[in-house]
Amino acid sequence: MIKRNRVVITGIGILAPNGIGLEAFWDSLLTSRSGIGPITLFDASNLKSGIAGEVKGFDPHDYIEPELKPRRMARHTQFAYAATMMALQDAGLEINESDLPSPTPVVVGVSTSAMDIIERSISEFDRKGFNGMSPTAIAALKPQAPANAIADRIGVRAHSATVSSACPSGLDAVASAVSSIRSGEAELAIAGGADAPLTPHTVAAFIASGLTVPHNGEPSQASKPFDLSRESGVLAEGAGMFILENLERAEARGAHIYLEITGYGTQRDPDPSHYGAGLRDSMELALANAQCAKDQIDYISAYGPGDPVLDAAEIQFIKEVFGKRAYSIPVSSIKGVTGNPLAASGPLQIIACALAMRDQLIPPTANYRLPDPDCDLDVVPTRPRKARVNRALLNVRGLGGSASSLVMYRVVG
Repeated sequence: MIKRNRVVITGIGILAPNGIGLEAFWDSLLTSRSGIGPITLFDASNLKSGIAGEVKGFDPHDYIEPELKPRRMARHTQFAYAATMMALQDAGLEINESDLPSPTPVVVGVSTSAMDIIERSISEFDRKGFNGMSPTAIAALKPQAPANAIADRIGVRAHSATVSSACPSGLDAVASAVSSIRSGEAELAIAGGADAPLTPHTVAAFIASGLTVPHNGEPSQASKPFDLSRESGVLAEGAGMFILENLERAEARGAHIYLEITGYGTQRDPDPSHYGAGLRDSMELALANAQCAKDQIDYISAYGPGDPVLDAAEIQFIKEVFGKRAYSIPVSSIKGVTGNPLAASGPLQIIACALAMRDQLIPPTANYRLPDPDCDLDVVPTRPRKARVNRALLNVRGLGGSASSLVMYRVVG
């Protein structure tokens, strides 16, 4: 039999609406302190919905070397680069040949790409004509710009790739990197997801599509996963990046290990009219790939965006996969405080699972107050819960019917 290397996370970098850095993010989840508020990145007064999950207090110059001209980068590229530098520091690694071997895959998931650069370029073209375009715009607006920026910093040892599969993009990017380490193609990889969709045209498009609806109440209570009164998800931005390593390599250098990634599955909805059904198959595939029995899952990190239809569908498919045991598995969503940062959704959920395993504490579903009979599982309302969390399952679902699931294991030793 071909040996399948075990893959672990040894470094984490995060920029989220509810906090920059692990502890700020985790404290927000445990206290249900929302990162959702009025949009400040642009004048949203003419939009029907003027709230979102913005990353607050972020200065790219705090993370990106001046010679790289951070202000020329798209915001999501800034996020991905900054989160990667945080992850490398967290893993205790330097950017040199001994710490980052050749090859070092760099895989970044994006969903909406560089909308801030695209919109600014169109505006400049309208004002100045053909000769008014910035010479740096073409490099900044490419979908592969985040992965390229990170790979350029690492040097010739890096192999960069970009994954774009709607909201599962970040999770799928991590799975791609895991695959390269499992197969022996690489010993270490950098992977995750980033998105910065909070621009006038993008927010307006989400409103027009009905994916986010007007909310006239308290912004912090707008995202209500599984709650009977939920209306829609809330658009957000952010990034989560990871250092992934072969377990043997991580142990040999004495690295701190957050968790092991043991299984992954992805599947599109088999029938467009059967909304969200791909989640059922992605969960089954991930469990099989992890060789994990269903009674071994201690916690499910649900996608749970606060959408009336998708929240109920996800709960239904969890019940179909786990049967009666579904009612005894804690299931929570972090989007009550993070909003939906698209490609960063999966990475932020991975981080929540890593910290849940570290502290043996399940984050609650914020803003859950009115029970919905269609969402009748244990959604961990109100407050965090002390519990055994050795194995967790994570779900992400995206526009177009794509769905991905991941199984993670707490490494003890």
